[in-house]
Formats: sequence, C-alpha cells, structure tokens
Amino acid sequence: MQNFWNKIKLVWTDTTLRKRVLFVLFALVVFRLLAAIPIPGIDTAALDRFLSNNQFFGILNIFSGGGLSNLSIIMLGVGPYITSSIIMQLLTIMVPALKRIYHEEGEAGRKRFTQYSRLLTVPLAAIQGFSLLAILESQSILVNLTPFDRITNLVIVVAGGIVLMWLGELMSEFGIGNGVSLIIFAGIVAQLPTELNQIIFAFDASQIPLLLLFVAIGAIVIAGVVIVTEAERPIPVTYAKRVRGMKMYGGGSTYLPLRVNQAGVIPIIFALSILLFPQMIGTALTKFSSPVIQKIGEVLASFSQTSVLYAVLYFILVFLFTYFYTAVTFDPEALSNNLQKNGAFIPGIRPGPSTAEYISKVLGRITMLGATFLGFIAILPLIMRAVTGITAIALGGTALLIVVSVVLDLIKKIDAQVSMREY
Repeated sequence: MQNFWNKIKLVWTDTTLRKRVLFVLFALVVFRLLAAIPIPGIDTAALDRFLSNNQFFGILNIFSGGGLSNLSIIMLGVGPYITSSIIMQLLTIMVPALKRIYHEEGEAGRKRFTQYSRLLTVPLAAIQGFSLLAILESQSILVNLTPFDRITNLVIVVAGGIVLMWLGELMSEFGIGNGVSLIIFAGIVAQLPTELNQIIFAFDASQIPLLLLFVAIGAIVIAGVVIVTEAERPIPVTYAKRVRGMKMYGGGSTYLPLRVNQAGVIPIIFALSILLFPQMIGTALTKFSSPVIQKIGEVLASFSQTSVLYAVLYFILVFLFTYFYTAVTFDPEALSNNLQKNGAFIPGIRPGPSTAEYISKVLGRITMLGATFLGFIAILPLIMRAVTGITAIALGGTALLIVVSVVLDLIKKIDAQVSMREY
C-alpha cells in the first residue's frame, strides 16, 4: 500500500505524467458534456421503456459511452470505429496486401492501417446511424420528424461518432491508456449511479437475500475477470549460442506468454450483433398485411432475451467467435518463423512447422477455457435477471469485464510510465 501511494505521489509531482493525467480528465469531461446534448424530436418516456426492455441496446449504450441513453449527438459512440477496426483485422486474412502492411511494415504500416480504419468508420457510421434512427422512429421514440429533420439527425450523429473517434485517439496519444477503452469505461461508470438509484427506489426488505446474492456473485465475477484477464500460459523459449569472432552470444532462456483470453470482449459484440437480426426482421414482418408473414414476424420477434434458446445460442456464438477471433489475430506460423529467424526454439520441439503446430495446440487448449469464461460472462445478466429479477446492464458481466480490463490496463500503463521515470 505504501508503494502504491508513493507512485501516486510521483505521478502528480512529475510534470509530464501530471499533464497526461489532466488531459485524460479534461477529455472525459468534454465527452460527458457531448453526451448530455440530445438530438431533437425525442419521446423520453418511450426511450426509457425501450432501453430497459432490450439488452442489445443496453449493451450498445455501453459502447456508445452512455450517449444512447438520452439519444445524444454522440449516440453512435465508438461503435463504428470498433466495427471498422474489427473488419480491417478480418480483412488481413483475405487480403495479403493488408496483412503485409499490418505485420511486416512496422510502425509506418500500422499508421497506414489505422488510417484505413478511420476512413472506413465514416460509411459505417452513416449506415449504423441510419439504421438506428429508423429503428427508434419505428418504435415511436423519434416523433413528428420531417425529411429534413431525418437528414439533419443523421449528419449530426455521424459527425458525433467521428468527433468521439478523434477524441479517443487524442487521449491515446497525449494521455495514458487506450482512449477508446477509457470512453467506454467512463460511459459505464456514469450509468452506475442511475442504476443503483433504480435498485434503491424499488427496494423491498424481502429482497435483501437476493440483493446479497447479487453482490456476492458480482464480487466473484470481478475476481474471475481479474484472474482470467491476467492469466497466461508461459511457453519456455531458449536462444541458441552463437560465436562471432572471439565472443559468444545468445544462450539465454525466456518464455512466450500466451494469454488465456486473447479475444477480449470482441466475441460478445459479434454474437450480440447476430442475435439482433431475428428481432429486427420480426418487427418489420409484423407490419405486413399477410397473416402468414405476420405470424413469422411474431415468432422471430418473440426470440427475446428471456428465452432459454436465446441464452443457449448466445453462449455458443460467443464460444465459437472466441476461437475465430483468436485465430484471426494470432498467427502461430508467423511466430514460429520469427523464433527461427532469431535463433530461438522451444526445448523438445523442432523449429519450423513442428513449433507452429505445438503453439497452435497449446493455444487451442487455453482458448477453450477463455471461450467458456466469456460465454458465461455474456449470459450472466440473463441468469441474474432470472434469479434476482434485477436488470442492471452496467452491473452485468460484460460491463464488469470491460471495467476491470480497462482498470488493469491503465494501472500497467501508469506503472510503466512511473518505472521509466525512476530509471
């Protein structure tokens, strides 16, 4: 504890670190001010009912940094930018030129790759903004809009998404930590007082055991998130000895850390995006005049978060997407080639294809644990709502996973900066 307070004191006494921390705080204040400015034509009562009964839009509100809860000008949040980054990473598999830019051209290649992601964010923001505004208008949340109002709202929310992307990148460059993650983190934290007030307002003495169970499970989930987020499988690596002139180089040993949760929360985002489509299509089909089409629409629309089938499919999709995203972002063959080029090998494993096969085998085993954990975290809010009757998106498994991951990453970044100043 004494060491912790010494580092906090060092952060505030060091001019550079203090400026970085203050810049992050200033950027978060600007973000919260933008999140308080709504677009015109909102029925607030209908919006509250819609968000309280729809888990997907509750999760989308988290990734918008809380901007969707009052349909602010930044209601899209960092969602389009995250989607753009995911698409670009997936394209590295199908487009060799992109893979070469990202993996082989160093820092300059990554800057080009990031620029492509920014450009792709604009059309994605337009598509997501149009779809979201159309859904909200169909639910009578946006009322009495003229065509000019619709175009104006679309331009505003797209511009808001681009501004938030820019703000996040400024936080990453001039602050500490990942700016996009900090924006999502701030949105979750900002919702906590509202959800706690709702729980307190609806408090009943007979629910004390359920609330205690809720708190206990929350503490267990936080501990589990910390353990799984920090968990690594070390693979020993030895560097061969090399003689140059009269000197001997290499011969050291280190290890290759493979994270249990390589994918983060990305599989949950993928799964939620897919599970949204049946409800959207069903809502649209119920407006047709044909009784058969209406019946199909009612069946699809009934595919809600309260059904057991939804929870099962949700878990399976998160599990599968965890493997898929890990395979996309982690290349055992490239890692094996890099080890071989640097004169390193895994003891007992032949360099080359055998090393790649061994790493893939180990990665598959630990990803099994990470995928199961992510699947459980994803359906945890559904389980909690069924057991306790409490609906709290900001206190759910996905939100806790994001908050704990961001806090751990921020602590590591600050610790690295402090250590660098000390040396």
